[in-house]
Amino acid sequence: MAKFKLDEIDHQILDMLIDNTRVPFTDIAKKLLISAGTVHVRVKKMDDAGIIKGSSLTLDYKKLGYSFIAYVGIFLQNTSQTKFVLERINHIPFVTVAHITTGKFNIFCKIRAKNTAHAKDIIFRLDDIEGVYRTETMISLEESINDKKRLMHDIFNELN
Repeated sequence: MAKFKLDEIDHQILDMLIDNTRVPFTDIAKKLLISAGTVHVRVKKMDDAGIIKGSSLTLDYKKLGYSFIAYVGIFLQNTSQTKFVLERINHIPFVTVAHITTGKFNIFCKIRAKNTAHAKDIIFRLDDIEGVYRTETMISLEESINDKKRLMHDIFNELN
């Protein structure tokens, strides 16, 4: 598969869309001094090439009452149970991210909860899944870095 070539205009479009996926193409066009049609065509090409994968909305979970974040490492009795356990984890809405991992844990999850008592209930639900040997939890004191742009800028600099 050929590598998709990005230019400075593509980079600037991506930069603005990462900040706000809902920014109108006309606003992007005005800022970059190009037509909205050009923005549309370029975004469509990046979408078709699989560089852009949909768009997302970021919620402020703190404002919704879910300010407690923890990471839970899950140890399985057997790695063959991974798919089964992930299917069960998928039914716990407070688990917002799950990764199959190598190293210490078989699965590593991010959970969001209202408070420590709620987090305990979520962790106990994870512990109760058939095939889970044990869990290990780390509480997040603060999310210090959550920057979607730095990597994109570095990748862009490597390409050019």
